[in-house]
Amino acid sequence: MNFPMSGRPKGLVLYIRLAACCGAIALVTCLASSPAYALSEIKSEELPSPVTPSTDDDASSPGGAIPVPGPLGTPPSASQPAAPDAAEPDIPSDGGSNRPRVDPQAPLPEVVYDLGKLPESVRRMHDLIIEACKSGDIEKLRPLIGKGDSMTQLSLADIDGDAIAFLKGLSGDPDGQEILAILEEVLSAGYVHVDAGTPQELYVWPYFFALPLDRLDARQRVELFKIVTAGDFDDMKQFGAYIFYRVGITPAGQWSFFVAGD
Repeated sequence: MNFPMSGRPKGLVLYIRLAACCGAIALVTCLASSPAYALSEIKSEELPSPVTPSTDDDASSPGGAIPVPGPLGTPPSASQPAAPDAAEPDIPSDGGSNRPRVDPQAPLPEVVYDLGKLPESVRRMHDLIIEACKSGDIEKLRPLIGKGDSMTQLSLADIDGDAIAFLKGLSGDPDGQEILAILEEVLSAGYVHVDAGTPQELYVWPYFFALPLDRLDARQRVELFKIVTAGDFDDMKQFGAYIFYRVGITPAGQWSFFVAGD
């Protein structure tokens, strides 16, 4: 895959800052003038300000802009919980299955590259998505995304209209081939197995989802730069986690989410 040479201005940088303002997280997308896009410079949707859950709420209740994982597509609660205590970490654990899983104090999770270690149903869904991406026809994702309560989550907020049209709108080209390239690159990285033995159990690509960025070694940073630019990496380090596109598949082989942001 081709990436912009050093010094070329970025078309769109996934730029996210944390700001303590009424317990909300502001997500900002910065646009530059160059028409040349790196894979990580995909169009970003505007998201409503997330709501941080009260410490009294049940951990499985919706919080922020992340719907609870089941059924997928269920919108978060409209109620306004109390602001968190100032001493809480920057990335709260609210049970959102698509939220980056980074605990700087925990041992590093196992990074797996061998697809043969996946359950058969997970491997099949992974391969079907890859096959659809390589075809260049974004319509081939439609039966894999599904519909209704079991539909793949494509946004941290509700989407309006057709799922394929939504994906095309995120892509830098009218046919959605850039988003297909990103999806294929993400699924070609190593993966992590999270929440084993719980209802939230998932296989998630890429493994950066669960690793602190400041603990990536040189080889892992090369793998990361296949997906994002060095500038995006610097922005993410300030945030404290990988927040670009990631894919989750359940042990039963359901494509759970394909989202970016936090």
